[in-house]
Amino acid sequence: MQEICSEIKAILSDVVSRCKTQTISLSGGLDSSILASYVGKDVTAYTMIAKDFASTDLVNAQLVANKNHLKLHILSASINDLLDAVDHTIKILKVFNPIEVRNNIVVYLTMKNAKKDGFQSIMTGDGADELFAGYNFFKRMSAPELQKDLERIWKVMHFPSRAMSSSIGIELYAPFLDDKVVKCAKSIPADLKVREQDGQKYGKWILRKAFDGLLPQSIVWGEKAAMQDGSGTSGLTSFFENMIQDYVYAEKSKIYHEKEQVALQSKEALHYYEIYRRYFDFPAALHTLENKCPNCNYSVDVGSHFCRMCGSFPI
Repeated sequence: MQEICSEIKAILSDVVSRCKTQTISLSGGLDSSILASYVGKDVTAYTMIAKDFASTDLVNAQLVANKNHLKLHILSASINDLLDAVDHTIKILKVFNPIEVRNNIVVYLTMKNAKKDGFQSIMTGDGADELFAGYNFFKRMSAPELQKDLERIWKVMHFPSRAMSSSIGIELYAPFLDDKVVKCAKSIPADLKVREQDGQKYGKWILRKAFDGLLPQSIVWGEKAAMQDGSGTSGLTSFFENMIQDYVYAEKSKIYHEKEQVALQSKEALHYYEIYRRYFDFPAALHTLENKCPNCNYSVDVGSHFCRMCGSFPI
């Protein structure tokens, strides 16, 4: 195990050293904090939090920035900033999936501000959850089940930050997706990716173990939090629930279901879908494939249990 930990650290150190960027998207979670420990002094870190909703990222981001002598830019986004970013995010990603939208308005605002500040590239922690089993649902699986599911995910995984960076015009560095890191991660046994520690089961256990003592304990052994929770953009769900009247949601949902074969599961989904329809045709009209999402009738990759378009899971 110590050999594996040493190999992970050596490979990441090498990969990050070859990334020619002076900026990093720092959530304060495990993945971005690991990368921040390798980027060197005087790199600028961006942390985005929602001004009007509860967020949890800021304290850990400050800890990591101070420890590694990074210049921390805190982006405090108002509700108007978030709503504007929602429009741009949907237009870029071509989906109305609430989870993907809430997560990626963080990416959009971070990259947009880095670009505005004159930076030409940015580093993110994309890929660690998929390669090292970071998502909470992995913790319910046996080692053979986990290995099988990881192999399935590796075939269909996608990273919206690539589309974001291309649209904004900023180069993306994602060290965890470097070929050397990917090869190393895939060779690590599943029972080292999800394992119990002090009576609690953790995803990304081997990553946590590798950086235990090098990062604050609150980060190394902290609970996995989605980007939308850490940044506070999950508050948009209750915002739309209060903003859209029940009868409006009921009437419009019925129309979209009957005319466009889309079942909208929430008021937030309705808001996003109406923005989506300003730019794109309804999902069923975009393809003729047989493998379809049961809720929006968009095409779903063979082997995928998740609809990128509307967010349905499992399917």
